[in-house]
Amino acid sequence: MAKSAEELTWKDLEIGAIITEPGSASQYQTGSWRTERPIIDLDKCTKCGLCYVFCPDMAIKVNDEGYPETDLFYCKGCGICVVECPKQAITMLEEEG
Repeated sequence: MAKSAEELTWKDLEIGAIITEPGSASQYQTGSWRTERPIIDLDKCTKCGLCYVFCPDMAIKVNDEGYPETDLFYCKGCGICVVECPKQAITMLEEEG
């Protein structure tokens, strides 16, 4: 029988306090408070991947052609991709509404 959170003690931890059930925040929408969204100009993009590398939320994916695409489900609009893009191919556009 599983114990409630109030009943758990240090004796209930796995040896080494390892996490036995994998999980992540990938199921949670985290881009809902964004005030600006990144817009990528594919004509300027050289497919360097720096926007992908520096995105703290893994909100930039690379498509089959090698171009970056923003996943607005996760993008928080921080603008790091804009700062890191060496070709200035990314700009921020204010969200509507």
